[in-house]
Amino acid sequence: MNMDIHKELDTRGLNCPLPILKAKKALAEMESGQLLKVVATDPGSTRDFQAFARQTGNELVEQSSQGDEFIHVLKRR
Repeated sequence: MNMDIHKELDTRGLNCPLPILKAKKALAEMESGQLLKVVATDPGSTRDFQAFARQTGNELVEQSSQGDEFIHVLKRR
């Protein structure tokens, strides 16, 4: 899927809750509608980002995995 990613976060090697905290900080600096891509290696990040999106109102546009990496794309509310 070809998306216009505004910001990309590399959270490889970080475990919960660090990927979420870094994403929250990055989203706070972005404008409404912009996309944030987060690359994580924590298998729990898939569940964590689903809950984060529900709680914050930011849209979880896409989730995928490539090998041991998990990719999350969030749209700033």
